[in-house]
Amino acid sequence: MTQTTHADAPGAAPGPGTAPAASGSRLGPLRRVGRALEPLPWIAPATGLILFVVIWPVIAMFQTSRRHFGSLGGDMGSAGWDNFTKLFDESDLPGVLFRTVLWVVLVVGLTLLVSLGMANLFNKEFPGRRVARWALIAPWAASVVMTSIVFRWMLDPSNGAFNVLLHDLGLLKSYNAGNADWLGNPTYAFGWVILVGVFVSVPFTTYALLAGLQAIPAEVYEAAKLDGASPFRTYRSVTLPLLRPALLVAILINVMNVFNSFPIIWEMTGGGPGDETATTTIFMYTLKASNIGEAAAMSVVNFGFIIVIVLLFLRASKWNTAED
Repeated sequence: MTQTTHADAPGAAPGPGTAPAASGSRLGPLRRVGRALEPLPWIAPATGLILFVVIWPVIAMFQTSRRHFGSLGGDMGSAGWDNFTKLFDESDLPGVLFRTVLWVVLVVGLTLLVSLGMANLFNKEFPGRRVARWALIAPWAASVVMTSIVFRWMLDPSNGAFNVLLHDLGLLKSYNAGNADWLGNPTYAFGWVILVGVFVSVPFTTYALLAGLQAIPAEVYEAAKLDGASPFRTYRSVTLPLLRPALLVAILINVMNVFNSFPIIWEMTGGGPGDETATTTIFMYTLKASNIGEAAAMSVVNFGFIIVIVLLFLRASKWNTAED
């Protein structure tokens, strides 16, 4: 027979230390809610900053792109999709889009090539390596606007340092005649802004790749050496795959920075001559003087490009990870 204790008897009072069932069922959800809200004081400042600096401007940008503004900047009411229609009817837009793609591909591609070589160099031991690493920080630490202005002065057709040097070397007959206007010729001007874009992008990319190289364990190189792998095979089959996370980060940040870059082109050429060096960011700024709504529409298009770039990049990154 099963003995029934006093605690098991119907209507018996709960023993000492036993919480009432009803009270426990009420406290359970409250406790879970309290735990879920515990991180709120810590993430609230960052969330507020994102809402104020990112979300609100994006909403305002979309609203502005669908408004009609007068010549003095007054809001004249809803414009529907007219600003986007005017934007896509701009005769200069196809050339601007093509140059933007060319600008991003060339600057990011050349930056990665140069930075990969410099990162491998700085990963080796050589006299003066610390000084060389410090020197590389200079273009990164300096203001992009200041760097662009310095290059513009150097390329001045009358008395710029570059033309003076070419004249002293006998490669330029007369630098006072303005016959070597590097920023006045569309081909030369676009090449120079690309060069400056690479110049200011290399330091960060080099340090990002250098950090990735230094994170590779020495044991994998020892194993490759024992297997008889050549230096080239080791670099291709060991270093580059293990460097992929750093490469992905460097590519993504560079693509976004270069795509949104404004000071280099604006300070060196202003998008000229004509609009032969203008990218979508420069084009958006010049549209602001004539049509604020159309400039906002260009901002929306730029924002869409960035979202597509990030999504494609994340998709490629996940695909590469899954492949492993």
